[in-house]
Amino acid sequence: MSTDSRFIHKIWNESELSKMVEGGISFPMLSDGGGRVGRVYGVYDEAAGVNIRGRFLIDPDGVIQAMEVLTPPVGRDVGETIRQIKAFQHVRRTGEATPSGWQPGKKTLTPGPDLVGRVWEVWKPGQES
Repeated sequence: MSTDSRFIHKIWNESELSKMVEGGISFPMLSDGGGRVGRVYGVYDEAAGVNIRGRFLIDPDGVIQAMEVLTPPVGRDVGETIRQIKAFQHVRRTGEATPSGWQPGKKTLTPGPDLVGRVWEVWKPGQES
């Protein structure tokens, strides 16, 4: 979502994104002309009239589970966003916790009193499987 119009999004998808992602992106981009949504999420820059780059992962209950706001010169890592989405889905489904850098199929943690003060024994970076 950005403050750009749907027409600008279409041109951007056809002229830029389609060169980075075969066929362009397959989902619609949303327009936030006037920044109403950006204001709600605290990313609208009033002086510039644009939304600052932000990413919000919202669960099915409408609760923000993660957010990241970056200034324009700093790129985002789509792979990390996808990893986090998979981790949040796993946590929601199982109740387990995922360590930093977790990937599907790798070791998870079971929260509880027995884990307190013992995470270092149970999960060792580099030995996640």
